[in-house]
Amino acid sequence: MLTGAGISTESGIPDYRGPETRRRARNPIRFRDYVGSSAGRARYWARSLLGWPLVSRAQPNAGHAALADLERRGRISGLITQNVDRLHHAAGSRGVVELHGALAEVKCLDCGLLEPRDAVQRRMEEANPAFQGAVAPLAPDGDSDLGDERLAGFRAPSCLSCGGTLKPNVVFFGESVAKDVVDAGYALVDRAEALLVVGSSLAVFSGLRFVRRAHERRLPIAIVNLGETRGDALATVRIDERSGIVLPALSAAL
Repeated sequence: MLTGAGISTESGIPDYRGPETRRRARNPIRFRDYVGSSAGRARYWARSLLGWPLVSRAQPNAGHAALADLERRGRISGLITQNVDRLHHAAGSRGVVELHGALAEVKCLDCGLLEPRDAVQRRMEEANPAFQGAVAPLAPDGDSDLGDERLAGFRAPSCLSCGGTLKPNVVFFGESVAKDVVDAGYALVDRAEALLVVGSSLAVFSGLRFVRRAHERRLPIAIVNLGETRGDALATVRIDERSGIVLPALSAAL
């Protein structure tokens, strides 16, 4: 399995390139802007302060549940996800490769300390009382549509251990996926008899590489997604439908 943001839209988490979001451009923060600018970090954390509660309260949907069931019954040998919401884990999936990390963890770029995102959330709320009760529309990856005019005076969090720079333990745009994570994904594809892609436009190489790997190994490739994908030309089966409809039906059929 290879899953993307489209499997989580039915849980209320927006995607970047789905039918509803493709028409409005967004500029997610890039790694160089985050590490190179205190203003960039303040922008990220202020928007995340409002976006994280909505992600943390999200629940797995029928598509997540179906994949967990298929894994329990031995129909899925592994799952690679581009998502950072941990909804696969919440649904009960175990053999998950998190290609882009998880928002539930925060890492210090200086000393490497990992901290739960909820703990960082509490510190930010205490340090920024003006944001208490504020709301903003949820955007992809725990971001929110918060105007820059509201960022004045925002206090971004720092590491409790060394005072260093904190970053969500996810891969930002412009940042590379760790080699051991990519290798773990390739290993799942190499052991598989087929690849099923769900909810991904495959617009970035991060996920497309596994479709190409499966094609090189002459594995059947099925793609379930609303809208076209960069992997359509390599697909054996292509279904334009919501994952919450297709995956429960697949689980029942198997």
